[in-house]
Amino acid sequence: MKKVMPLSDTTIRNIKAGDARKQLSDGDSLYLKLFVNGGAHGWRLDYTFDGVRKTISLGTYPDTGLKLARDKAAHARSLVAAGIDPSEKRKDDKMKAKLEREMKLAEANGIPLPGTFEYVARQWYDLKRDEWSPSYGEKVIRRLESDVFPWIGKKPVVSITTPEMLTVLQRIESRGVIETAHRVKESCGQVFRHAIHTGVTTNDPSRDLKGALRKPRSRNFAAIIAPGKLAELLRAIDGYTGTYVVRTALKLAPMLMLRPGELRFAEWGEFDLDAGLWTIPSARMKRTKEEKEHGQPHFVFLPTQAVVLLRDLHLLTGPVGYVFRGECDFKRPMSENTINAALRRMGYDTQNEVTGHGFRATARTMLEEQLEWEPKFMEAQLAHAVSDALGNAYNRTEFHPRRKAMMQAWADYLDKLRNSVSMEGLLQHAGNAENFLSVN
Repeated sequence: MKKVMPLSDTTIRNIKAGDARKQLSDGDSLYLKLFVNGGAHGWRLDYTFDGVRKTISLGTYPDTGLKLARDKAAHARSLVAAGIDPSEKRKDDKMKAKLEREMKLAEANGIPLPGTFEYVARQWYDLKRDEWSPSYGEKVIRRLESDVFPWIGKKPVVSITTPEMLTVLQRIESRGVIETAHRVKESCGQVFRHAIHTGVTTNDPSRDLKGALRKPRSRNFAAIIAPGKLAELLRAIDGYTGTYVVRTALKLAPMLMLRPGELRFAEWGEFDLDAGLWTIPSARMKRTKEEKEHGQPHFVFLPTQAVVLLRDLHLLTGPVGYVFRGECDFKRPMSENTINAALRRMGYDTQNEVTGHGFRATARTMLEEQLEWEPKFMEAQLAHAVSDALGNAYNRTEFHPRRKAMMQAWADYLDKLRNSVSMEGLLQHAGNAENFLSVN
């Protein structure tokens, strides 16, 4: 076999354009391939790994000189001897270097790094958000951004421990918002389960926190359920000296049994005042996203008192747009705090005495206790899911005649209260209201 003479720098520098040779060997499977990269020469090393013949590039001459090429070849041979494929290691090294650059760039721009809690949480949120209503989704991500990400957002999910998770939740709990702490715990648990499903971790550190937080104290919206107290409130509303829009909203709120948001976002196009009917689109009701998109509208049967109030208000804010428009911007509805602010202005404690949302509880309680209406009619009008003894949910659009009669009976009862009729008279009126259908 012809002995291969090692290359020298002089030999390589003397290669002229047009040289017919394809490559020059340096021995031990290292060679210089001529005119391969725009006229430059490239170093190659042949090697065998797991019985397969392979070739690896070691750089371009003259950037990679003879000595450096030999050093690279020696290192590659040592990897083969150690059972490591030089080509695969190079790919891994490039991937790691790229990942490190991306991580540094992401960190500099405030972007969560792959594998961190915030990164996985945002993946989970993007996956689930289409199943939620926009308002609910905003609450979920806002809680995580405010109460979780600042503390463990940059930590790898796999390294987060149960005590660390407890510390995060106790920090929320210490503010007195116990229910929020429980909601955050639930969201974090779903994030960890998503991480398990995607192979990021094998453990959910929130799973062992059952019983670690204080139980949230059940607190209903403050509501008046005593006839005498309600009569005082109704008279106070009559004397309210705020704007006409707010005064009308205050008068309608106890009468129509709606959530404050359903009332304040009312638009004139939803009303048929001649028919005494308000049709609220399903998208504006408190329902699941599926129900919002495909559910039936909610019907509010307007008593004659409500129609009178709305006809007067129509002259001010109609014929299109928001019924209860904002004072500064007519293209926006009144603020979500308007009703409660008006109640406070009248001297009522909205934490413990009465709230705009509490008017629903007022109507629900007094219609049953004072006027003796069947709960299923009230629940349907409140847009609650009502089930019979067999667990079948009543359709929210059922009981229209009864609901219409009930709404008129309730408005008449409020008028009697406002005018300070005796309790004996009120109860007599309740009995007459129950017979509304048979009389009409």
